[in-house]
Amino acid sequence: MIDLGISKLALIGAVALVVIGPEKLPRVARTVGALLGKAQRYVADVKAEVNRSMELEELKKMKDSVETAARDVQSSVESGASDFEKSWSDATAGLDNEPLREPTEADAMNAIGQGVYPVYRHPKKNFRLKQKAVPQWFKARTGVRTRTQSGAARVARFRPRPSSKP
Repeated sequence: MIDLGISKLALIGAVALVVIGPEKLPRVARTVGALLGKAQRYVADVKAEVNRSMELEELKKMKDSVETAARDVQSSVESGASDFEKSWSDATAGLDNEPLREPTEADAMNAIGQGVYPVYRHPKKNFRLKQKAVPQWFKARTGVRTRTQSGAARVARFRPRPSSKP
């Protein structure tokens, strides 16, 4: 790069003042400054474009590596699934002819003694049905809200009334 010190800039300024003249020198200096600014912006844009293209290449390489890893995982899962299906069919080979029955209390107690716990069964209760079965007079007496009300309406409803004192 060209090494421009203060002495060299002063020499260039003195020559420009003599050659161009004092009337045109400010306009020429503004034009040169604008051109240098445009050149710097252009160089910065080119650098940014090069950086983006390099990052894009890196992302493509990373994408390819992730895709190959995903394919490897998929193939290992598929091979594991086939092994599981084979072992499952071996384990359940004799159970196909046995009829299914509901587990009893004795089965549950026997399983707990062996360290095997029964599977959770939902009690099949419907909360909304139970809630609607409560009589309306009971809801009114206990203060259960049966109708929705906006906040402003609730404030207006419970606002204390002004008392008229003489």
